[in-house]
Amino acid sequence: MLFLLLIAATVLPSSGINVNGTINNEGVCLCSVVLPDTSFPVEKMEYLEITTEELKSKVELEISKVREYSRAVSVHSSKLVNLTVRLEKMETEHGYTQLDFELLKLEIQELEALTNQLKQSLNGSNSIIDQLYMEIINISRIVNELESFDIHNALAIRKEITLLKKQLADCEKNQAPPTLPPIDFGSCDHNGLLQLGEPTVIQLNYNGFGYRYGAWGKDSIPPPDKKELYWVAPLNTDARTLQSFRVYYSHDDLLLSKNPITKSLPSSYRAQGSGMVLYNNFLYYNCYNTREMCRYNIDTGAIQRQTLKDAAYNNKYSYAGVTYQDIDFAVDESGLWVIYCPEAKAGNAVIGKINEATFTVEKTWVTKLYKPSVSNTFIICGVLYAIRPVQPQSEEIFYAFDTKTGKEDLISITMDKILEKLQSVSYNPANHKLYVYNDGYQLTYDVIFRREPPVSNSGIAN
Repeated sequence: MLFLLLIAATVLPSSGINVNGTINNEGVCLCSVVLPDTSFPVEKMEYLEITTEELKSKVELEISKVREYSRAVSVHSSKLVNLTVRLEKMETEHGYTQLDFELLKLEIQELEALTNQLKQSLNGSNSIIDQLYMEIINISRIVNELESFDIHNALAIRKEITLLKKQLADCEKNQAPPTLPPIDFGSCDHNGLLQLGEPTVIQLNYNGFGYRYGAWGKDSIPPPDKKELYWVAPLNTDARTLQSFRVYYSHDDLLLSKNPITKSLPSSYRAQGSGMVLYNNFLYYNCYNTREMCRYNIDTGAIQRQTLKDAAYNNKYSYAGVTYQDIDFAVDESGLWVIYCPEAKAGNAVIGKINEATFTVEKTWVTKLYKPSVSNTFIICGVLYAIRPVQPQSEEIFYAFDTKTGKEDLISITMDKILEKLQSVSYNPANHKLYVYNDGYQLTYDVIFRREPPVSNSGIAN
């Protein structure tokens, strides 16, 4: 028996069977045998299979993402190389335009956005993506520097060349014979108005399209300390009142709306109508609700007023379709004028020459021109020119009155426009231009003079 126990103790454990044996007090052998669990672990095997499949799917998804990222990086790199080549070409050849910069900026923004998406999808830093992003940022910086620095000023030069070409074409179309010398600014060495150039739209007035009435221009003799003096005066939306206006001390400031200086008129000295003009640092205008002429000093704000004897006012004899311009100021080579209608003349226009020193009308000329029938007037070298509408897009300068001779003539000069109403028209002898306020837009016209004596079409009795 003891032999059997020894065999069991030495052999059975190797088969995985656990055997224990003892002998009691009576010498009887007691044995216990624990057999191993021979059932197969199915549940564990299924768990391992499911886990393996999930891991396999995740690995395949990550591999797919890596391939996609590789393709994206490759595309990005190609675009970046293309941008670099184009940028180097622009830097060396200078054959670029504003459109080139805008296209480059759009492409760079697209690359930057895609690279950010790539970084976010990776959920962390990646050296290749980081390097690509830094190169894109560097390209963007170079483009911005190149555009702003513009060493050779190529864009500005191109714009200037385009402008010069247009001016040259206008000159070739409208200018007097090239063999004749140009007429000096401020000179009356010519035989009157021959024609006008095409209208040049400078800009919409600073208050916007709703402010359709007003005036603007350039001082023909600004003070010595001001090289240029531009002014813009949109009336209130009532088409009658002016309480403030702006001045600019350079053409660039006017175009870019930079450094505007707002001038405010006192409530008791408000202006009415679009007949104002700025001359020799003074704004001349019709004082509100009176027949008085007022002038406002741009520098000091001082105001003087003078009654225009017997003048009709408050929209009694304004221009056709333009309200409250009963009193209309004008400037020419000889100085300051005023066009108005005395009550006794029942609408016939009177031209008054203003003495600037005394601020009084020193001489007048009575015309046969019925002021409410014309759309506006202006004066060049002492000759009053009157305008009337012909078509929605054009007017005709049809009448002239020469204050030197008292002679009236019928003429026909086309004046194109962009909108219906000409709220104000003023001539500037310092640059031979008309400054026109056309339904809120600021326009200029080049004035071309006649060299030979005109043929009279008058038939108007003096």
